[in-house]
Amino acid sequence: MTVELNMQAEQMEHPKTREEIKPQLRMVDLNLLTVFDAVMQEQNITRAAHTLGMSQPAVSNAVARLKVMFNDELFVRYGRGIQPTARAFQLFGSVRQALQLVQNELPGSGFEPISSERVFNLCVCSPLDNYLTSIIYNKVEEIAPNIHLVFKSSLNQNTEHQLRYQETEFVIGYEDFRRPEFSCVPLFKDEMVLVASKKHPRLKGPLLESDIYREEHAVVALDRFASFSAPWYDSPEKQSCIAYQGMALISVLNVISKTDLVCIAPRWLAEEFAGKLELQIQPLPLKLNSRTCYLSWHEAAGRDKGHQWMEELLVSVCRR
Repeated sequence: MTVELNMQAEQMEHPKTREEIKPQLRMVDLNLLTVFDAVMQEQNITRAAHTLGMSQPAVSNAVARLKVMFNDELFVRYGRGIQPTARAFQLFGSVRQALQLVQNELPGSGFEPISSERVFNLCVCSPLDNYLTSIIYNKVEEIAPNIHLVFKSSLNQNTEHQLRYQETEFVIGYEDFRRPEFSCVPLFKDEMVLVASKKHPRLKGPLLESDIYREEHAVVALDRFASFSAPWYDSPEKQSCIAYQGMALISVLNVISKTDLVCIAPRWLAEEFAGKLELQIQPLPLKLNSRTCYLSWHEAAGRDKGHQWMEELLVSVCRR
């Protein structure tokens, strides 16, 4: 007991000051963070100034103060623009999320789809773009005609970077982003089938896995990032049956319609072109005979009300 009393008395004699336990935000001009966010997005001082409604010298001065605040160059000259440093990229997600949290609490900060002129950048990965792009576009056009959608149809090595810094807001595809900083919502599961020309001389009756890889195959090029076909050709033995590699699954279907090659495709896509291209569709006797489609985004964007609205819309129109 005596020891405890002595320790308490000692703590009372040396209390922590407010300066030691209070964050030093009072020393920071938080307006600089909005400048940082704009410069990160534009990567150009002049364009950032226009976005912020500030003069170019004022933005340049703010950037200079930001460099002192974070003890880093943050931006270096690159061509006619500027390029963020590694430290700037590291800060961007946290700063943007914090700004969005504050923005959402301000009066009048609600997102109004009918009047919004916001631009959303979406990646709807091939071959899903053939099915989903028009559905998404037409629905947004119907309920929020002033919103502008920009679509692309392929992933690349920079996709995670683009999601992290909201250059791309959403990805819809068969790939799921497993890192904890990304959010993934399953939308639906697609059945995969074996497709060939109706004139194919050998595909009769039930097929076995060994039958599949005895045929010559047409695929989406395996050297493409996140190639649709890659999961079925994960060994040299399976790759040895590939006779044609195309850039998109529709071109692959066109080739097999005129040859004795076969391919693996989603049932909905094969059925869409079966009549026009005279294709036959067989069940796929492989362990991997379905794939799940995911909606993915970076969690830092999830606090933004416009982002939340688009997320709900994409889930509602894409789920079957």
